[in-house]
Amino acid sequence: MPLPKPPATKAALLTTADFEAQAAPSSRKKAAKPRAQAQAASDALELRDPQADAMPAITPPAPAARPTSGLPTKAPAREMPPLPKVEVEAQGTRTAAAPRSRKPRHSGPAKLFVLDTNVLMHDPMSLFRFEEHDVFLPMITLEELDGHKKGMSEVARNARQVSRELDALAAFDKSAGGTDPKDGIPLAKTGHKDAAGKLFFQTTLIDIKLPEGLPQGKADNQILGVVQALRVQQPEREVVLVSKDINMRIKARALGLAAEDYLNDKTLEDSDLLYTGLLPLPADFWERHGKTMESWQQGGHTYYRISGPLVPALMINQFVYLEQPGAAALYARVTEITGKTAVLRTLKDYTHAKNAAWGVTARNREQNFALNLLLDPDIDFVSLTGTAGTGKTLMTLAAGLAQVLDDRRYTEIIVTRVTVPVGDDIGFLPGTEEEKMGPWMGALDDNLEVLAKGDGSAGEWGRAATQDLVRSKIKIKSLNFMRGRTFLNKFVIIDEAQNLTPKQMKTLVTRAGPGTKIICMGNLAQIDTPYLTEGSSGLTYLVDRFKGWPHSGHVTLARGERSRLADYASEVL
Repeated sequence: MPLPKPPATKAALLTTADFEAQAAPSSRKKAAKPRAQAQAASDALELRDPQADAMPAITPPAPAARPTSGLPTKAPAREMPPLPKVEVEAQGTRTAAAPRSRKPRHSGPAKLFVLDTNVLMHDPMSLFRFEEHDVFLPMITLEELDGHKKGMSEVARNARQVSRELDALAAFDKSAGGTDPKDGIPLAKTGHKDAAGKLFFQTTLIDIKLPEGLPQGKADNQILGVVQALRVQQPEREVVLVSKDINMRIKARALGLAAEDYLNDKTLEDSDLLYTGLLPLPADFWERHGKTMESWQQGGHTYYRISGPLVPALMINQFVYLEQPGAAALYARVTEITGKTAVLRTLKDYTHAKNAAWGVTARNREQNFALNLLLDPDIDFVSLTGTAGTGKTLMTLAAGLAQVLDDRRYTEIIVTRVTVPVGDDIGFLPGTEEEKMGPWMGALDDNLEVLAKGDGSAGEWGRAATQDLVRSKIKIKSLNFMRGRTFLNKFVIIDEAQNLTPKQMKTLVTRAGPGTKIICMGNLAQIDTPYLTEGSSGLTYLVDRFKGWPHSGHVTLARGERSRLADYASEVL
C-alpha cells in the first residue's frame, strides 16, 4: 500500500482523501489481512507537536516500525508500546470491544428454598415460581397439607390441588427413565418449563437441634430445625425459608436463618403504581399537537386525531383532561390507537341536570368519567376504586336503574359481595339466600333510599310503589353459589371487591354471558381478608390485567362527596 506524500510545509496535516484511503481500504482487500491493514493505517498517521512551529516536518516512519498511537506528541517520535488489537474506522482508530457474554439469571450455585405449608395453601402453583432454584419440602409440611385437605373452603381446595401436583411430580416410572426422588425431581417434568430447578422431599430423619426455649413438637419449630440442618449439610449454597407467617420469619431471623415472604402473588410491588385510568395533559398540549391535529364531529361528540410524543403513554379508554384558567376545559377519552396516532373523543357532560342518571349528577371530574363508562353500552367491564364516600355505589346503582328501567338495556341488576366481617362473626343467619345476604347489603339499602326519594311530588304512595318496583329489579346473590352460572343481559355489581382473591375474581367475571355488564367496586385501603394486601388483592389484579382492553375502563375516584365529616376522616384517620 503506497504511503501518502510527505508534508511540504510546517505542521501540515493529511488531507481527508489520503486519510480515508488509508483507514478504509477497498472491499477487495478487506478479507485479506485486516490486522496488517490496521497496522498500516496506524503507521500512516502523522505525529506532530502543536506548539513547535519552528520544527521541521516529520517524515512518516517506515512500515516496519511499531504502530504509533495516532495522537499528537512531541518530536522526535518516541517508540510507543504495542497497542491492543484495533478496529479501523472512517475517522480514526478505536479499541475493539470483546463480545459480551450473556449474564446468567443467577451466578453461583442454585438456592434451596424451604417452603412453609401456608405458602402452598396460599398459591398452589408456588412450586413452579422459583425459576432455576431448587425447592425442598419437609415431611411435616406434607402432614399439615393432609390435615387441611378436607372441606369446601378455598384453603382446602388449594391443599388438594397441591397434593395433585406433588403426586404428578413424584410418580416414579423406572421403565421410562424416571428420577429417584433422593436425587431431586425436575420441576419441569409436568410441563412447567419456566421452573428449571428440582424438587427435594425429606426422605431421611434430620437431626434437629433447636434452642431449649422452642417446643420441639410444634410444626413451625420442626420446619425451622430442618432449615438449620440443611444449612449445615449444604454450606456451599444458600438455604432460605419461604413463609407467609410473619412470626415464623421473625423466629427464623432470630435463629440466624435466612427467611423471605412469598411475593410472587403480588401484582404490584407498590399500590401507587396502580393504573388510575386518568392522564392530565401537559399545558402546551395544543401548541405541540395543534399543527398535525385532525378534528371532526360525529354523533354529538368531537373527535381529535393526534400524533406526537404523547401517544405512546396513552391506553384505550383512558381519560385525558386539560384544565387551564381562562380557557375551556378539555375532557376526552382515548377511543383508538393506531401506530403513532391516537383518537380522542369528548365526553358527555353528566354534571348537568339534563343528563342525570336516575336523578344523580356527577359532582366532580372523576365522577363524570365514571358515569361515562357506566352508561356506555360498548363497555362490558368497569372497575371503580376510591376512598370511602366517593360515590362508587350510588353512581353504579343509578346507572344500573337507568339502563334497566328506562333504557331496557338489561333485564335486572344482580348485586353480590364477599361476606367478610369487620369484627367478630355474629354466627349463622336465618332465612333464604337473599335474607341471609340482607345484613351484608346495608350499603345497598342506604343508596336505594336516596335514589327512591325522587322529587317528592308523587307522595307517600308513589314513593312506596317506586321502591317496590326498584326492589323487584334488584337481586342479591351470594358468592358461594356462583360456580357454573351464566348471566344473560344482566347488570352485575360486585361490591367490596378488594376482599376477593384473584381466583375468586376470575370465577365471578367469567360468569358473564352475552349482553352482561360487570362493575367491580372497592377501596384498597379497607381490606378485611387476613391474607390479602393491596398488591395481591383480586381488584388490583383485575385492574392491571384489563387495562387497555377496548371494552373495559377504570377510574380512580379521588374526591369524597359523602359529607365533609367523612371526607376529613378519610384523610386524617
